Amino acid sequence: MRHPKQSSNHERVLRRHLLELLAGGSAHAKFEDAVKDLPAGLRGAKPEKFPHSPWMLLEHLRLAQWDILEFSRNAKHVSPKWPEGYWPKTEGPPNQTAWNKGVKDFRRDLKSMQELVANPKVDLFAPLPWGDGQTILREQRVSRCAVSGCAPPAGSLEVMLYSTWVC
Repeated sequence: MRHPKQSSNHERVLRRHLLELLAGGSAHAKFEDAVKDLPAGLRGAKPEKFPHSPWMLLEHLRLAQWDILEFSRNAKHVSPKWPEGYWPKTEGPPNQTAWNKGVKDFRRDLKSMQELVANPKVDLFAPLPWGDGQTILREQRVSRCAVSGCAPPAGSLEVMLYSTWVC
């Protein structure tokens, strides 16, 4: 049996690691680095041999992260229909305002997920009463892996956005 102080310390360390993973970095690109200074003309462009533009990836990440966050904290949340509810309707943002809003909303929801994970009153291991076994710990990991499918090859523009959330 673990000593309560040891368990408490382990949980603090776990929360710190989870927050580091949400922040990006280490072996992954940070979200801020991926979107910083991306020319407007490239936001709707699909790199050669890749199925998604930066706009499509931004919106996919934003929508998936929002869905996971809302599911984690709201019993009445209804997820979008898969897969169409997780992808934008267009390859490029309709305008600069849409791009900025997507980035801003992504940051807001990331901050909210970080606050949820950091809150010592939130039991990371307790099953969510409205789920079927999901926990905040699991949902944090899912949010980190929000993009489904295989990772694109290294060196692509897509990798920068994709690797922001890859496990």
